[in-house]
Amino acid sequence: MGNLFRRSPWQLVGMILGLAYGLGLAVLLTTALIALRFVPETEPIRDIIVIGGSLVVLGFLIIPLIFGLDDTMDPRAFALFGMPNRSLSFGLALSALIGVPAVALSIVLVGYIFTWTRGIGETLLAIMAAALALATCLLLARVTTSVASFLLSTRRSREFSGVIGLFAIVMISPVVILLSNVDWAENGATVFSALADALSWTPFGAVWAIPGDASNGEWGQALLKLLIAGASLWLLWLAWQALVARMLVTPSREAPSKAYHGIGWFDRLPHNPSGAIAARSITYWTRDARYWVSLIMIPVLPVILILSLSVGGVGSGYLALLPVPVMSLFLGWTIHNDVAYDSTAIWLHVTSGTRGLADRIGRLVPALVLGVIVIGLGTGVSMLLHQDWSAMPSLLGVSTCLFLGGLGFGSYTSARFPYPVTKPGDSPFAQPQSSGTAAALVQSLTLFGTVLLAAPAVGFAVLGFTQNPEWHLASLLAGCGVGVVALIIGVAAGARTFERRGPELLAAALRA
Repeated sequence: MGNLFRRSPWQLVGMILGLAYGLGLAVLLTTALIALRFVPETEPIRDIIVIGGSLVVLGFLIIPLIFGLDDTMDPRAFALFGMPNRSLSFGLALSALIGVPAVALSIVLVGYIFTWTRGIGETLLAIMAAALALATCLLLARVTTSVASFLLSTRRSREFSGVIGLFAIVMISPVVILLSNVDWAENGATVFSALADALSWTPFGAVWAIPGDASNGEWGQALLKLLIAGASLWLLWLAWQALVARMLVTPSREAPSKAYHGIGWFDRLPHNPSGAIAARSITYWTRDARYWVSLIMIPVLPVILILSLSVGGVGSGYLALLPVPVMSLFLGWTIHNDVAYDSTAIWLHVTSGTRGLADRIGRLVPALVLGVIVIGLGTGVSMLLHQDWSAMPSLLGVSTCLFLGGLGFGSYTSARFPYPVTKPGDSPFAQPQSSGTAAALVQSLTLFGTVLLAAPAVGFAVLGFTQNPEWHLASLLAGCGVGVVALIIGVAAGARTFERRGPELLAAALRA
């Protein structure tokens, strides 16, 4: 901990500012808790503290797992000291008290105790609950930090956990949407109280509800929740001892070696420039975490959109038609900067004289395969939910136009306007080395340009729903026709641009 203050002056200034921010926030929360002591209504105070405290415990649980924080007190560092497992576990657990999170939480718990100094019994329970809460949060952080250090030691496992963490964070947005549509003026207190009651019987919220229940006269529930909090801490302590014992005899964890036979997709696809580029693109899409982040978001976006519109009163029949077009739009859009993901490997294309057409076609193969699956299967599922098969031509036409139009735009923009992306091997959540307004401009133009191309197909689809179902066939013809033309023009323009701008593409990759 002391070594943190021996860094360069600017690093020291940044760290001090971070410490001041964290401790200042803790003091602010403590002041608010002290002010709640003088509020006569105890039920709302109890609900607020239970929900807020549950979020604190959840933060100590998931933050080390998602971000893979470095463990400065890794149990494996003590493997050669010959210390008894119980003593080592206890000492490492106590070491969690040294740090900003522990100090900040301790300050907040002082205010928590003061909030419930409404009687001798309530005060004693508040002191016991505060001790249990501090021990639970810090021991939970020790467990999850060591698990992250132990299980996420390889780059691939860290990338996978980061992708899952991003997916979990994004999936919180539907909950936020639903909560934002609650009539809080009329039903807010009921919803808030029900949520707090449910959390108070879990290991996350039980410890925070103990003195509040006692203040409300529910001493039996307070004692039961004290048992739940104590049992949760005891089980956590047993898990921590088992984890330390396991890590002491497993001082390092290497990525499992794999035996590869043959040359993968390069064996399965045609042995020509287009086939080789397609094989490499498929390998990227299946192994590179930078692609996973984009692909895992594609099925999430329709879920958020559907929940938002359903809350707004849109019928379920129409909502069933949205997922496929939305996924088609973003799936076609994913290749709009595909060349930049090659980084300096693009020199192979430039020096070998690869034809632009071969490069453009090869890069389309994985997107085309996935697009056919998404549109084909997705359309069938949507029609089953919509229960009106006459709309299937419009759904196919709009989805195909969005998908092929996005591929056409991407085939050109990836060769003409590449912008910096995360380098190969870096975390997909790392910021690129350089960026500017060009990235946002290219992304916006390709996305809105694709939507504009699908306007005729969308217009005919609307007429099919509002005027005559025969317009659905016109939507299919218009969507497929415009999409195919856009793809051909985009591939041709992109191929020509790629051949003319090979040196510029290599220079852009070197600058990134």
